[in-house]
Amino acid sequence: MPESDQSSRPDQSSRPGRRPSGSARPPSPGGFWAQATGAPDRIVLTAPDGEQWSAGRLHAAVNQLVHGLRAAGLERGDAFAVVLPNGVEFFTAYLAASQAGFYLVPVNHHLVGPEIAWIVSDSGAKVLIAHERYAEAATAAADEAALPAGARYAVGAVAGFRPYAELLAGQPTAAPGDRTLGWVMNYTSGTTGRPRGIRRPLPGKLPEETHLGGFLGIFGIRPFDDNVHLVCSPLYHTAVLQFAGASLHIGHPLVLMDKWTPEEMLRLIDTHRCTHTHMVPTQFHRLLALPEATRRAYDVSSMRHAIHGAAPCPDHVKRAMIEWWGHCVEEYYAASEGGGAFATAEDWLKKPGTVGRAWPISELAVYDDDGNRLPAGELGTVYMKMNTGGFSYHKDEGKTRRNRIGDFFTVGDLGLLDEEGYLFLRDRKIDMIISGGVNIYPAEIESALLTHPAVADAAVFGIPHPDWGEEVKAVVEPAEGRAADEELAAALLAHCAQRLAGYKRPRTVDFIAAMPRDPNGKLYKRRLREPYWEGHDRAM
Repeated sequence: MPESDQSSRPDQSSRPGRRPSGSARPPSPGGFWAQATGAPDRIVLTAPDGEQWSAGRLHAAVNQLVHGLRAAGLERGDAFAVVLPNGVEFFTAYLAASQAGFYLVPVNHHLVGPEIAWIVSDSGAKVLIAHERYAEAATAAADEAALPAGARYAVGAVAGFRPYAELLAGQPTAAPGDRTLGWVMNYTSGTTGRPRGIRRPLPGKLPEETHLGGFLGIFGIRPFDDNVHLVCSPLYHTAVLQFAGASLHIGHPLVLMDKWTPEEMLRLIDTHRCTHTHMVPTQFHRLLALPEATRRAYDVSSMRHAIHGAAPCPDHVKRAMIEWWGHCVEEYYAASEGGGAFATAEDWLKKPGTVGRAWPISELAVYDDDGNRLPAGELGTVYMKMNTGGFSYHKDEGKTRRNRIGDFFTVGDLGLLDEEGYLFLRDRKIDMIISGGVNIYPAEIESALLTHPAVADAAVFGIPHPDWGEEVKAVVEPAEGRAADEELAAALLAHCAQRLAGYKRPRTVDFIAAMPRDPNGKLYKRRLREPYWEGHDRAM
């Protein structure tokens, strides 16, 4: 995330229910690098297994990885991909990229081989680092992407991959020469089903010259200040890594969770006195489902900022979390491409349903379909603008231009701004499914279904799910002569399992005699979806 003025919002650490803050130290312009050299024994990371890493130890591993990647052929502007769980190796890769001018490409570890191969190939990644948990998908991806043996490394044992330790072994722990700032290159899916990389130009600065944690000031999160950041979601998510990386750079120790469970989260908050974290509404739902005795057994009063986004949060869930955790429950609206809005608990209670006002480093606007900017109160497409720099979709200049009006861009959400500048969302990206905070695009799933010979037509959309918000439903028009029965449904689900990550696969398949399309072929998907949502509120 770009730099920001940390004084842009008032101090929020004294809100009701929050632990009094300690003496705040000014931000170090050198971020993690200054901490590592100035206080090498300071603990900056607690791994999921409880192992603690000092700044000096982590710095040494980062330097070794830079040297190792350069020895493997990477130069400034090159990319390398990782398929890793939350752990120290992920942060080593993140910091290595950010001081060597590389692009780190985090890959969702739920993807299957062909999906990973597409990202590796499209990004031009010269090295793939994978964990043994994901051996099958990583091997298939490396083979399909034609990565040479010397470009494959594994944490743990994966046949055909070199041990990750070999990248570091024998390399100096001293800082590399020619240090320059690198970026994370996240991939975001589009309606065509093919994910596109969000690539920002390298600034050509030393890592110390950019305050990488400054954007947390938007949320009232200050440097040091006795803060501890809990990473409770996968780091391959754009926002999760940005929040965690920014926290590290402004002096906040990190506590990493590998596999999230509600009670373990409460235990870690209590044990480590965690002060802030990034969450999705599904986690709220599961926390609230814990028995009252379990909830009371842990002290969460240290929490100052439980910032949630990525999916709509039902009003009753948010109110229940505010009643339990206090005014630390805050919300934001943003995109991987940049820009966004933020709502404090007070904002939301004053204006229920809002996702907040524009960040100080961002602007919001609403336009109609003809490109006219709309006044307050009128519904249209939400556009955002970052005042700190732009981006482009890697190898897709058409999409880059198509989603913009001047310096503003959109991800397709509908909403309105009120007279005070508060944003209210009214609909989602066309046809997009949001399940557990993860964006799922039906076109990719429909394409997979249509490769089966028994499918004449297919439609995919989200239907209500009590825990995840939505689950994936497929409606299929069978090919002529094919029986619409349980045997075919099972065959189609198995077909999808070979081609799609688990979270994208339809949970159930229903059949229809003829898909509702107009004479030009347009699918009336709303007609299919509405019966499943009767009695449910799908509004934002």
